[in-house]
Amino acid sequence: MEILESIFHTYATFFDWQMWGEVLTDPVSWGYIGTLVILEGLLSADNALVLAVMVKHLPPELRKKALFYGLLGAYVFRFIAIGIGVYLIEFAWVKVLGAAYLAYLAIKYFMDKRKAANQEEGEEEHKGINKNGILIRTFGLFWGTVISVELMDVAFSVDSVLAAFGVSNQVWVLLLGGILGVLMMRGVAGVFLKLIDKIPELEATAYILILIISIKMLLSVFDIHIEHIYFFGLLVIAFAATFVIHFRNKKKAEQQGQA
Repeated sequence: MEILESIFHTYATFFDWQMWGEVLTDPVSWGYIGTLVILEGLLSADNALVLAVMVKHLPPELRKKALFYGLLGAYVFRFIAIGIGVYLIEFAWVKVLGAAYLAYLAIKYFMDKRKAANQEEGEEEHKGINKNGILIRTFGLFWGTVISVELMDVAFSVDSVLAAFGVSNQVWVLLLGGILGVLMMRGVAGVFLKLIDKIPELEATAYILILIISIKMLLSVFDIHIEHIYFFGLLVIAFAATFVIHFRNKKKAEQQGQA
């Protein structure tokens, strides 16, 4: 009963206008929200491409409809996940598991990247939905596609929600970051794809930030909290180092091209 009361209390705070006002007027909260939005944009740029491929078999007029229903599903899932997560994140073992999972994501990314570097270069192939799959056969072409998009949205959201709890546990920060993050994935994903194409090192930076967030979450288990200024300072250093490395790599590539 105590668990349900805590979760319902969290949902009630979604409609606490005083809390809304505090978040909107707090520069630190906007700093965290901005961090979540940028992180979401960098991590989900390719996810948006996957979703676009998943609906490409539908007639043009139904593609936007399927993605819109998927968007609604993503909001519902995040609303539920944040409500339950605010309660669960108070437990030390949940923080340890969350930190371990985020660290796993970051380490796996760099291991996969290293493995890919040792293999032949080739474009990543994004496969569409299997039209003979069980969802299509059960629910039909359109609704089967919508459910597939919903499930993919949930899978993408798990990583983002966990990362969000590593950044902040303020309800409105999490909610605003989540809402804006989903919009980033669907609305301006193309911008981030172009940005990553121009500065490919940004993708690695996103996973370095995930690793920093996992460490931040783990330290909180031992009541060690990174001050806002130090956390944002780490982010600035990470992005500054990214651009320095990018221009150094670009200059090296130009020199090798001239040789």
